[in-house]
Amino acid sequence: MHADETNGEMAVVETQSEDVVEEQHQEEHQHIVDHQDYVEVKEHFIPPKVQNNPDGWGPCELPEQFKDIPYQPFSKGDRIGKISDWTGPAFQDKKFANKYASQFGYNGQYAYYHDEDESTFHLVDTTRVQKPPYQRGRFGRQNQRLRGRGGSRGGLTQMQALGKLKLRERDRKGQTKRWGRQQGFRNNKNQPPIKIRDASVTVRPDWVTIEEMDFPRLSKLTLPGVKEGEDIVCCGALEFYDKSWDRVNVKHEKPLQRIDRIFHTVTTTDDPVIRKLSKTEGNVYATDAILATIMCCTRSNYSWDIVIEKIGNKLFFDKRDNTEFDLLTVNETAVEPPQDDGNSLNSPRNLALEATFINHNFSQQVLKSNEPKYKFDEPNPFITEEEEGEVASVAYRYRKWDLNNGITLIARCEHDAVMQAPNNETQFLTIKALNEWDSKLANGVEWRRKLDTQRGAVLANELRNNACKLAKWTVQALLAGSDQLKFGYVSRASVRDSSKHVILETQQYKPTEFANQINLNMDNAWGILRCIIDVCMKQKDGKYLIMKDPNKPMIRLYDIPDNTFESEGEEEDDDEAEEVKNAFQS
Repeated sequence: MHADETNGEMAVVETQSEDVVEEQHQEEHQHIVDHQDYVEVKEHFIPPKVQNNPDGWGPCELPEQFKDIPYQPFSKGDRIGKISDWTGPAFQDKKFANKYASQFGYNGQYAYYHDEDESTFHLVDTTRVQKPPYQRGRFGRQNQRLRGRGGSRGGLTQMQALGKLKLRERDRKGQTKRWGRQQGFRNNKNQPPIKIRDASVTVRPDWVTIEEMDFPRLSKLTLPGVKEGEDIVCCGALEFYDKSWDRVNVKHEKPLQRIDRIFHTVTTTDDPVIRKLSKTEGNVYATDAILATIMCCTRSNYSWDIVIEKIGNKLFFDKRDNTEFDLLTVNETAVEPPQDDGNSLNSPRNLALEATFINHNFSQQVLKSNEPKYKFDEPNPFITEEEEGEVASVAYRYRKWDLNNGITLIARCEHDAVMQAPNNETQFLTIKALNEWDSKLANGVEWRRKLDTQRGAVLANELRNNACKLAKWTVQALLAGSDQLKFGYVSRASVRDSSKHVILETQQYKPTEFANQINLNMDNAWGILRCIIDVCMKQKDGKYLIMKDPNKPMIRLYDIPDNTFESEGEEEDDDEAEEVKNAFQS
């Protein structure tokens, strides 16, 4: 090897060694810089603040990050619903209505409300049409083999097989139809859609929601120890009940007559006796109809509203004028309540007018109108000289209840008639009428076939379909102190005519015994009323409104302006107000 070549190779080795050394120096320098950065950004351990709770366990105060966050109670046993349920409430199975409901009751802070619901939306049925048995499976292959043979004997066998299969298919369809009739068509295809009910009053934007009370919580309230009401003033005159109506039955039915008498439905603040008593007695004032509506609110499905006015330490419960508050509902609590439109004979409003008409006429027809009346010390406070015609048999008892904690209730209660007991004791009666409109549409029992032999089945069906109405009648009888609660069974003379009716039978109960029979707990009824009174007493002076939600089991308390509903009479439809007025005076 030459010297020049050797020197060149040594120069290359020296250059490479210098590069390697330079890279090592750079790596060491970068490691030192990274280590310095790591040392600079290293954080010190900060120990958490431990709260000492000597009286229990857990934190003593709410952490900052959890403040103002609503709490949704939950349970491990709750079932999670479907992510997307296109059936929705329109095809809801009422048997499992609370299938996915929480056991902690209703919580509205997470509820979603859609403003404009597209009610015209319908799903397109894309399911594949099922072939009959003789066109699928082994029957189809057998028919193909028979067609391939083409013999006369094979053709006869094929016709016999098809005939037998058609008979089986027809029997199967008949059995399925019978099963569907027995189950009441509870499947999604045959069940009618549930209509969204309207509220009794339109909620205005300037109304403030104060309280939402759901029915599961209200049904757990109780106020025991409320004593019998004390009479303060008794007014009016009562006619005696004609005991011959107790012998009426289906075979000896009697037509319901139209009796033109005046029925007064005066609200609380328009009552002159309550105005006088408010100066000296009590601090909560109402009528028996208003109290019964509040006490039985957990059984109601339709929407209703009550106006509350707070003046100082006094509360006045009122109903709005020219409303449907005093109309009697029909099949309100039935599995399938009436859902026809307003022009139909069996629409909810027309049925309510018919039931009110029947009650007014029946309660006056069963009395002895030609005999002397039982009169109280004070006359009827609502009779004026301008009224023409005869006033209905009615007596008013203004009674007082002590609800403890400084709450004294004054209410006007009503009796419909009197009756002489076997020991010559005078008994006060509350007379009401149950009406049959169409047993087939109402999914009920036919009264003319069952009343004489199975009266209990008829009453049980009415308790199921009209639980709220019967409970309110019982509460009114208990508040008034009636000795007997008289029921009349009134049916249409013809299913398609709502103007002619016949009386099929009568029945009577003691109010306390009937309350036990329908599972009406008066301690819970007083507890609901006391809860609403306590909530209203905490508010400032002004006007408030209680409304039952039309589609949810809850009531809401609104703070409304003081001038609300004062000019409503001029804005409402005059025909509708006149129709309601005529229903009460017919």
